[in-house]
Amino acid sequence: MTDPNLPEQPGTPVPPPAPGPAPTYDAVPPAAPAPAYGQPAMAYGQPPTTKTNTLAIVSLIASIAGIVILWGIGSIAAVICGHISLSQIKKTGEQGRGMALAGLIIGYAGIVLAIIGVIVAVALSAWLVTYYGTTGDLQY
Repeated sequence: MTDPNLPEQPGTPVPPPAPGPAPTYDAVPPAAPAPAYGQPAMAYGQPPTTKTNTLAIVSLIASIAGIVILWGIGSIAAVICGHISLSQIKKTGEQGRGMALAGLIIGYAGIVLAIIGVIVAVALSAWLVTYYGTTGDLQY
């Protein structure tokens, strides 16, 4: 027996380490299909891009425009486009569900605000007519 605290003797060869298990190559990733004519090819290792539904984008933009610029009209367009885009997303699996939902929520809120605005305008007009009359003269 040799003492483990003593340094190695120069004449003794060191055995090589035991080989590990051989690597397995079972999981080969599927190859991407060739690009169609006129489309750029994907870079190596880049996942295929998914398309965002166009009507979902239109719904979100129309809902914001319905609140800011086109009171009521933009909100109605946002609700219509939002429902159509959710149906298309369910069928095709495209991206954009969150944008479609946001467009629907903001669109419905815009419709409610437009209805409240019309009610307030009619009530204010009726109050002004009863208070000032139809001629605009002050009644004291």
